[in-house]
Amino acid sequence: MSDSVPTLSQWIAGGEVAGTPDGYGDVTNPATGKVTARVPLGSAADAEAAIAAAKAAFPAWRKTSLAKRSRTLFRFRELLDARSEELAKIITAEHGKVLSDAAGEVARGLEVVEFACGIPQLLKGAATANASTDIDVTSLREPLGPVAIISPFNFPAMVPMWFFPIAIAAGNTVVLKPSEKVPTAANWLAELWREAGLPEGVFNVLHGDKTAVDALLHSPDIEAVSFVGSTPIAQYVYETGTANGKRVQALGGAKNHMVVLPDADLDLVADQAVSAGFGSAGERCMAVSVVVAVGDVADALVPRIADRAKTLVTGDGTRSCDMGPLVTAAAKDRVSGYIAAGAEAGATLVLDGREGEFDADGEGFFVGPTVFDHVRPDMPIYTDEIFGPVLSVVRVETFAEAIELINAGPYGNGAAIFTNDGGAARRFSADVEAGMVGVNVPVPVPVAYHSFGGRKNSLFGDTHAHGSEGVHFFTRAKVVTTRWPGAGQGGLDLGFPRNV
Repeated sequence: MSDSVPTLSQWIAGGEVAGTPDGYGDVTNPATGKVTARVPLGSAADAEAAIAAAKAAFPAWRKTSLAKRSRTLFRFRELLDARSEELAKIITAEHGKVLSDAAGEVARGLEVVEFACGIPQLLKGAATANASTDIDVTSLREPLGPVAIISPFNFPAMVPMWFFPIAIAAGNTVVLKPSEKVPTAANWLAELWREAGLPEGVFNVLHGDKTAVDALLHSPDIEAVSFVGSTPIAQYVYETGTANGKRVQALGGAKNHMVVLPDADLDLVADQAVSAGFGSAGERCMAVSVVVAVGDVADALVPRIADRAKTLVTGDGTRSCDMGPLVTAAAKDRVSGYIAAGAEAGATLVLDGREGEFDADGEGFFVGPTVFDHVRPDMPIYTDEIFGPVLSVVRVETFAEAIELINAGPYGNGAAIFTNDGGAARRFSADVEAGMVGVNVPVPVPVAYHSFGGRKNSLFGDTHAHGSEGVHFFTRAKVVTTRWPGAGQGGLDLGFPRNV
């Protein structure tokens, strides 16, 4: 670890704090393999300080008017829009995705900020006058308190912004625990919140590893936890958080399928399969990792996919490349191991991403686009979430067999179908067991005012991210029944109240 690289700080109560970390981790530029910063691994005491700051800020923030809260959100939105390119460069430097992809990530996060700017409308309650004689009933939604967000490495800006704009707009305070692999974006966002006028302690950043996560999950002062990551950790977060009385939404892994029927436009399909499979080096929970070719369509489709994948330039995301590196050396080794295992299991290795040249300096963590054909459902390259640029083609005889294949899997994040048959698309949308479905759309990530989330082992908890479900997750309902004293009222009645 070099002393010449900068050391990040925790962000607690409106500013940088050194804290008392249990140690430091290296932040690496995956395109060069060089260490660019050190990140503190927050101790239990650091976690307590961040939680205490959020708890102290909550009473005043929850009482802040919706008008003032929404104005703060608008200021944050304007600052983020003006400086989005700066944030994209930070993401590329630590994650590795190409700049255009990083800019797209920021834009999708900005959509949720814009959605949250409408919080006065989103939190409108309901009222019924004279529901019973001289009795009025009002329902409303109130903030929870301090909440925690635990975000993954693959979307350092977008995933936190799935949650914190709505949480803050609704009157909660936040402790964000970003991935220690990509920590700088979180501090950058915290600084932006300060510029927007957010009061101290409403947004805090806790850097760290499992120690920090466990402190958030066990703290009696954290009311809710939002998590995105692998399925085993999502399950752990859900079970631990709920056991400690918290509201939890934990989004896990995926194995997303793209069904191709014989009537589909194969040039369009090939373009979309390559874009959805290899964007961000496949490090997306909504990446297409399996193409399910119905009938003999694979004979014409696979060469089209391979020809397009061969043209992609893999290298440093700051250059004119199509695809960047994987996030760490360990990720590169893991993906390379899956490619070797797929070939050994008997799948046809059409394009091997371990070979070829990469447009970069230094020892980056590169694996190029990889395509397998004749993949069987019992192979590890099919069953496991590889989280890399590996696209598997599975051949099936019938449309019904394609749906069966998808529904038999443990994940249920996204699924897509490519066809010109409206009846087949309608049946697919109704019968496939996935939370997000695309019809001639390979990556069906909803817009911000709809909600994001899967099924089965892709989601633990019953509430999706952003949209109306996000508003409900970060608020709790209250119903107020009112009667004002008047003539003729009074007298004892021990019976159960009736509406008359």
